[in-house]
Amino acid sequence: MSFADPTTLPDDLIKDGSDAGFMTDVIEASKAQPVLVDFWATWCGPCRTLTPMIEKAVRAAGGAVKLVKIDVDKNPAYAGQLKVQSIPTVYAFVNGQPVDGFQGAVPDSQLRAFIDKLTGGESARSDIEQMMSMGEESLSLNDLGGAAQAFAQVLTLEPAHERAIAGMARVYLADGDVDQARQTVAMAPQDSKDATVQSVRAQLALLSSAPASAGDELQARVAADPNDHQARYDLSLAQAASGDLKGAVDSLLTIVSADREWNEQAARKQLLVVFEAAGAGSDVARDGRRRLSSILFA
Repeated sequence: MSFADPTTLPDDLIKDGSDAGFMTDVIEASKAQPVLVDFWATWCGPCRTLTPMIEKAVRAAGGAVKLVKIDVDKNPAYAGQLKVQSIPTVYAFVNGQPVDGFQGAVPDSQLRAFIDKLTGGESARSDIEQMMSMGEESLSLNDLGGAAQAFAQVLTLEPAHERAIAGMARVYLADGDVDQARQTVAMAPQDSKDATVQSVRAQLALLSSAPASAGDELQARVAADPNDHQARYDLSLAQAASGDLKGAVDSLLTIVSADREWNEQAARKQLLVVFEAAGAGSDVARDGRRRLSSILFA
């Protein structure tokens, strides 16, 4: 199944400007919507910090505001007219006139507030949350097309939205496209702390560790020898890979209860991966953690 491209953005949302194009790109364009002008230079350290932040915030505003970046070394005319004395300097233009601005690198929260003041961005964020809720509901109903559309709309407005990235990856996982799920979740930062991103990565880890033996064969080995911890551990991997996370937890807890130190505590470590894949707030994780604590602290 193919889903909407989540990274589509208007071509002229962010552009490199010039003195020659200032009237068109800034003055005239600001009569239709606010335009931010980022005055910067290649030698400016704070500019290298601020500019990516502005680009991210402009994308998150979903087309409600545009960004024009002006290199003051190459294009000094309008920087001079606007009395830009230090960089980075950012001006907001509305209806052909500069209406607000700031100098220096500012925190992300201040930058968002600056854009919100121009665009009413609080309503845009409300729309994003509404679309996220629609995506989650569609996914819970196995409406993969509806879920993909909702998450893709969020990513069109905010390409770095980590929960939406994870949502798209979950859609691909539900559709059986593991490779696309892995590519999609890779869009999130490697050190992401988002619980849904971590859950998807844990699910992918479980899939990649599935044993070669079939579940029925492993069940038979465990039935023949309940003390065969390796067979039971392999069974837990097969159960997790097939989506039976509760079964995987039961198998792993049986090993921990019998021998918590087996194979350098492999069963306990694998339980943590399963809990993460299930989601910290899931019944599987909550019940599993409670049972694990009972075993460890009995």
